Amino acid sequence: MLVILRLLEEIPVVTGFGSFERYLSILEVEQDDPSLDHLRRLVRAQLIRVPFENISKLYLEKTRSASYIPSLEEHLEGIEKFHFGGTCYANNPHFADLLRHCGYDVDLCGADMTRPDVHVVSVVRLEGREYLVDVGYGAPFFEPMARDLDIEQEIVFGRNRYVLHPQDGRGRSRMDHYRDGDLIHGYIAKPEPRKIEHFDEVIRHSYTDAATFMNVVVVERFFPDRSLRFHNFDLTESTGHGTTTHRFANKEQLAEAIEHHCGFPGEIVREAIVDIALDSNIYS
Repeated sequence: MLVILRLLEEIPVVTGFGSFERYLSILEVEQDDPSLDHLRRLVRAQLIRVPFENISKLYLEKTRSASYIPSLEEHLEGIEKFHFGGTCYANNPHFADLLRHCGYDVDLCGADMTRPDVHVVSVVRLEGREYLVDVGYGAPFFEPMARDLDIEQEIVFGRNRYVLHPQDGRGRSRMDHYRDGDLIHGYIAKPEPRKIEHFDEVIRHSYTDAATFMNVVVVERFFPDRSLRFHNFDLTESTGHGTTTHRFANKEQLAEAIEHHCGFPGEIVREAIVDIALDSNIYS
């Protein structure tokens, strides 16, 4: 454990242009002029290379009493060395910064769930159109989603169906998440641009004992044609054709499986989950 802690603390000092070059190298996408094709490649690479997960969040809170978003350098270090990603508060803002570096016109925007602005998304303006980009929802949003269509856009993946509705009269975009035909989750993305500091209180609250991602294990890893989703003791593999689910008997089996399938260091996983009950029904 001391070795892992030292690795986490020895973050290289890489700033500015170098950080984004490193980011692009991780995604294996070259710098290019803004275009819909380039944006698609960036979004797809981000979703496949950077998982949605809360193990790193649990571990940071436990070892550093963290209540903040990891810096870009810490975020990239976690991806490269430990195969981490993050929740929406890390994945979407850092990806939005990368898009800006690549020349895209991007706004970071809040999205309402059970509370206002508890989710964060990006709105990208390109070639006279606006696109919703969300790489922090643990969903198969492999493509930028046009916000100006007057019909519903549907994404079906395994047991899950996601529906982006046409904008309402206030320019808001509603995303609904169905599983096995039942509406289980969703959000309303609002078009007003926000600085990341706008979400400071929400981010601090996300590290409290009562917060959702302090009481559950969620890891969603995407591949070009399938996904693996850990939710507490369940591992669900989804393809475009169906799903299979396996349940683990205990935390040791869970930690071993996360290490095997996702590459997270087993010691970090065990330390992160040792004190949580894993009985929440979120996203079950």
